[in-house]
Amino acid sequence: MSALIEARNVSKRFAREPDLAAKIAGLFGNVRREVVHALDSVSLAVAPGEVVGLVGESGSGKSTLGRILAGVWEPTGGDVLFDGCRTADLSGDERRKADLAVQMVFQDPMSSLNPRMRVADIIGEAPLFHGVAAKAEVAAYVADLMRKVGLDPSFADRYPHQFSGGQRARIGIARALAVKPRVIVADEAIAALDVSIQAQVINLFMQLRAEFGLAYLFISHDLGVVRHLADRVAILYLGRIVEIAKADELFAAPNHPYTQALLANMPKVETGKHAFAPLQGEIPSPLNPPSGCHFHPRCPFATARCSDEVPALKEIAPGRLAACHLNGP
Repeated sequence: MSALIEARNVSKRFAREPDLAAKIAGLFGNVRREVVHALDSVSLAVAPGEVVGLVGESGSGKSTLGRILAGVWEPTGGDVLFDGCRTADLSGDERRKADLAVQMVFQDPMSSLNPRMRVADIIGEAPLFHGVAAKAEVAAYVADLMRKVGLDPSFADRYPHQFSGGQRARIGIARALAVKPRVIVADEAIAALDVSIQAQVINLFMQLRAEFGLAYLFISHDLGVVRHLADRVAILYLGRIVEIAKADELFAAPNHPYTQALLANMPKVETGKHAFAPLQGEIPSPLNPPSGCHFHPRCPFATARCSDEVPALKEIAPGRLAACHLNGP
């Protein structure tokens, strides 16, 4: 199936200029600006109606990739394609339509909602501005969206602080739906919620997918949730994708050593003892990533080749890709 939205060899760098203390210290030596290597030539596609789970440790670049696909940030290198067209080549109405078609639901609903705006305005501002709903229809449009996400429309005149965490998450979802998107980037959208509320919001995501034919890029560190939701899963480590596979295949037989380590320590509901063997070491700094395979300092199977040569993300089985020298000759 052709991709609805796609990142093609996308890279992202953040440069940080030296602060005053560093400049003063620089009087006695060289001080260079720091460059964070957030993403390094990442390629990932989401097909219409598909749910792709994006998994990785904190600092791996998951949120950066999500924001680039949602049009919040521009990539430093590579291309973002929507319906096969490079978004950088689009302008005017075409670019606006592409931007509206990909909406984002953020991790912390309290900090992503304007505390000085009523819910009716938070949800209704974008559809009114972009002509999705006429001014006379906005109130009814907002009420209908609130019902769809499980909120009482009579609460439309309240402010975000007057809602619970789960209700604020639903407001964020309603705001994303308000411009009739085709793709939703959910960036740790349930991480800040209680477990019981998480289940309700997950079910809501699936209901909306069935009703509107939505595609999702579901960013999460919770493997159990991703296993339940996703059609395919991409594993990201320090700015590079190391494995992509169908969810059932990946959880049944992970290929990359990093994926194997993640799944080995995934909480399981089963009797008997379970040996917890955390990954050795910490994720390296994106300011100075390791040479070769970024995972080699923590990999129990690393060889000299791993520290010298970057493994290509290549197909190891139909529909399955991995970036590991162990799959080569």
